[in-house]
This record gives sequence, C-alpha cells and structure tokens, in this order.
Amino acid sequence: MREADDPADDAPTEAPSGPGEELEASADIHKDAWSRTIDDMEAMGDELEDDGWGVVTVITADTAPEAPDVGDDDRWGLVHVVPDNFADEFRSAVERGEFPRFDLFRAEAEGRVFHVTQLLDPGTETAILVAGNFLRHRADGLVRTARDEGEMYTHARTLAGEHLGSFRHDDYEKFFPEADRLVELGDDEP
Repeated sequence: MREADDPADDAPTEAPSGPGEELEASADIHKDAWSRTIDDMEAMGDELEDDGWGVVTVITADTAPEAPDVGDDDRWGLVHVVPDNFADEFRSAVERGEFPRFDLFRAEAEGRVFHVTQLLDPGTETAILVAGNFLRHRADGLVRTARDEGEMYTHARTLAGEHLGSFRHDDYEKFFPEADRLVELGDDEP
C-alpha cells in the first residue's frame, strides 16, 4: 500500500469526544429526525387533502409506550398527549368517524423511534395524522404485550388527562417490526 492510501492518514489527530459532545451530537440528530417527521406528516396531510380527505394533524406534546402494568388502568399501547390547541379538532374528528384503517410510518435515530400514525375513516373521508416519538428502550414491556396479544393500541389524551380517543390496530409489527427478535432476546436474559 502506498503511503497516500494509508487510512491512518485520515484519522483524526484530536482527542476523542467526551460525553457532553456525544449528547450534543445526539440531540442534533434527534432534532433533525423530529423535524423530518413533522415535514413528512405535513406532506402526507397535503396528499390526503388533494385526494378530498379532511385531515387533522397533531404534533404530540409527549408520547409514552405503556405496558398493561403501568398506570392506574389496564390500558396499554402508545399514549399520545395532544396539546390543547389540537384537542378540539382531534375530538371532533374522533366523534365523526370510526377509523377502521391505519398505517404507520417510522424511523429510528440514536435509540429514539420517530413515527407518524395515520388513522383513516373512509366513510367520512377523515384522516388523523399523529406525529410522535419515544425512547425505544422504554417500550420493551409494550413490545412484549403487543406480540403476545397480536394487536396494538393508540390512545390520545390532553395534558390535563382528558381521554380523546383510543384505536385498536391488528398489526403490531408496523409499530415494532423487530418485536419477535426483541422478545426472543429478552427471553434469553437471566
């Protein structure tokens, strides 16, 4: 190998970054992924509107993966906190439709899942698009429950705790495509 082709010549000469720099880089990655998620949701909404659908878009204040053993009730699934400025429109859409169809668009970046849940009611041509994100490692109990039950749920509530709607999904793998592998790995742990 010629000296000019030596990969070591391109190696950084500065000291490796510390935890603070790694956190800052990770925060930038998360910020960028969140921005892309919102842009994707808005583009989906525009396409649906062009096709004649009434569209409600929601940028969640928080999304939490909840297993049945979390909280005061037996509710489980992804729980989205809908900000007050989106709550009335969300509530009205839920009251108008049944939303038997759904799709989910997801990406992962640095241990965080970014997704848009698309809830569709063909009868009223109403679509609800919900952008959310959560830390992947906090979903382990939910992944196991969804796999065991063969279904998944999406719940929406306000910051004050008012329940806005719940939706059952028969395809948990759209939420957690790696569910089988993750549950099997968890079963191997002591």
